[in-house]
Amino acid sequence: MTSTAVVHTIWTELAGLDFRVTTVDAGGVPTRSLQAGAGEPVIFLHGTSGHLEAFARNIGAHAGRYACHAVDMLGHGYTGKPDFPYEIPRYRDHLLAYLDAAGIEAAHIVGESLGGWVGARTAIDAPERVASLQLLCAGGTVANPKVMERIRTTTRKAVAEDDVELTRARMRLLMADAEDATEELIAIRHAIYHRPDFVAGIDNLLCLQDMEVRERNILRPEDLARITVPTLIVWGRDNPFGEVPEAAAMHEAVAGSELVLFDACGHWPQHEQAARYNAVSLAFLAKHPVSG
Repeated sequence: MTSTAVVHTIWTELAGLDFRVTTVDAGGVPTRSLQAGAGEPVIFLHGTSGHLEAFARNIGAHAGRYACHAVDMLGHGYTGKPDFPYEIPRYRDHLLAYLDAAGIEAAHIVGESLGGWVGARTAIDAPERVASLQLLCAGGTVANPKVMERIRTTTRKAVAEDDVELTRARMRLLMADAEDATEELIAIRHAIYHRPDFVAGIDNLLCLQDMEVRERNILRPEDLARITVPTLIVWGRDNPFGEVPEAAAMHEAVAGSELVLFDACGHWPQHEQAARYNAVSLAFLAKHPVSG
């Protein structure tokens, strides 16, 4: 008898789960959303040049207790791409428009990288709409020219050239273990990168990697100090886009926040160490119900 390794795909992660992928009109922007489960709403927001599949390993675990919404953010994935630079207030307004369109008064926000930046800004500006906040390797608190250049050049090159190896390299940059950048995720990212509307809007999407633009959008300690909602910070010790002191500074600035560090983990803790992340997230959410 021979044994065959189990191959995990997005489909097998979602198998047995009632879910739908739909388009929501969020303030006039057609917005792709994967929805599953019932209960208090949890909104999952991905990172720069990403898409909702970043949370495929998390939806099933959360949908047993929560109404999950994994969203392609403004200008990303299969969501609409209006022709203006995507600065953080634009993302915030799109998120709030999505909540309005979905009939959600207040939601738990889970934001990875750029998604954390947007979630934090929303918690500062509209705290009544945010029941709790999770910052997964969140961006937006520093302006590191080397990191910004790495994001800009690797993304732009993968979009400009129809070579899947460039997309593969861009995805593997996120992970501590290259095998976590699955061929399925690479294929999805490659297809999105080469959609005509994505190619046309790449400058709008990458505007936050420009120093002048980033400086006027950055979250400074005094901004983070205004976050009053329960906050969980999850960070990979091998995060290529931000070292542990960056997470520690967030933790210090946000009163009452929790900080959890994952060993042998890069920029996608929710994906690279899904079982551990799901347990940490569910425990945190249980402590902070919307009604609380």
